Amino acid sequence: MTAGLLFTGCTKDDNGGPDNPDNPENQRYVLITMSEQSLEKPGFATAFDEFPSGDIINNGSNSTQGFGFGGWRPYGNWLLKMFNTATNAYGIERLAVNSENEIVSDKFIAADNTTNGSGNFVIDTETSGYYWDGASPLKIQTFNPTTMSRTGEIDLTAAVNERGTDEDAIHYRSVGQKFLAVKGGKLYANISYATTNSTQKGFWDDFYPDVYIAVIDIATKSYEKTIKIEDTGAIAYINDNNMYDFDTNGDLYIVTQGTHERGIGGKSKIVRIKANETDIDASWSLDMDEIMEENNIDGLGKFVSVFAKDGKIITVIPKEGLTGGPNGNINFEDVWEFYSIDIASKERTKISGIPAVTNPGAAFCAIEIDDKVLLRVNTKAGDLNGYFELNGTSATSLFNVTAGGSVSGLHKITLEQ
Repeated sequence: MTAGLLFTGCTKDDNGGPDNPDNPENQRYVLITMSEQSLEKPGFATAFDEFPSGDIINNGSNSTQGFGFGGWRPYGNWLLKMFNTATNAYGIERLAVNSENEIVSDKFIAADNTTNGSGNFVIDTETSGYYWDGASPLKIQTFNPTTMSRTGEIDLTAAVNERGTDEDAIHYRSVGQKFLAVKGGKLYANISYATTNSTQKGFWDDFYPDVYIAVIDIATKSYEKTIKIEDTGAIAYINDNNMYDFDTNGDLYIVTQGTHERGIGGKSKIVRIKANETDIDASWSLDMDEIMEENNIDGLGKFVSVFAKDGKIITVIPKEGLTGGPNGNINFEDVWEFYSIDIASKERTKISGIPAVTNPGAAFCAIEIDDKVLLRVNTKAGDLNGYFELNGTSATSLFNVTAGGSVSGLHKITLEQ
């Protein structure tokens, strides 16, 4: 099997590459789609020899069908996701393209299959990564991304127990369940203090009115301090859309989804840790409540994705108050509009050329491939279902998927020769 497992510059994460990464014969554009709106997120993956264009299908004879295709979390030349393609089990799966140009499962690190968030991961280098396993909620597991093997753990029990040990209303604690990020030699991991201990423990059930994040020194694997995002809740989530991004200058932007118990927002924010800092920047944030008020929209809203580049944030903002439940508009109705936000001034500009779309969910709302910023566009009717290229504050369609499900990811890799 010839698998694409090298490091090559594909997006903003440029990790080097092979001797001849620009040879088009070595390159593949791998597209994933979600074919059914269910918890298992079934779908398809296909490797294209060229960047897709026009109308395409993603469920052809060389497509791979499986589970956990609501999104993924590629790194360099690795196609990684939090759910096993064959079984939908929680963990970290690495996919590859074989000699028949088919997508196959390469390796898998299994994690506790009963706790949401198991398999949440971040990669620091080609030999160093971190993930959360619900079997040990107060520890962060370490792994080697090249060999896809667990290498140890970091016990953060003392950090978690710095607060709340005498609070009877806290029924579950974890660290790294929803948010893991690496920046400037530090590992950042959210600390959950949950008021429930059921299937959804750790989600929409924050005990404290602030979000806590542990800061760990990577070189020594030692805990340094805890920082907090004030007056918000529900940092990130439990799927492949990690809900944070780095601007070109190294500043880290983080999504919190808010405090409403049904996940429809309220006090949702995007906050920042500046490139050379380790604390939340108290002088800057985006507040969805303020945006909803300024847009004269009744009801609650929230942020669900963030892309940062050259001092701009690309995200989606609801055009009406969000509602949950089986008949709610939050996931599969066309209520989300693309905006470009100037970070310095916070001025928002609606991106033209794109109608309102569905929630990107586990997918990223925006990605970068071949020096192009691509926006995921999917409408409820399915007439638009592909990627648009952003130019300034307008966008145009690049390709449209007509069969195989709603688009959920695209990534460029270089095959090993």
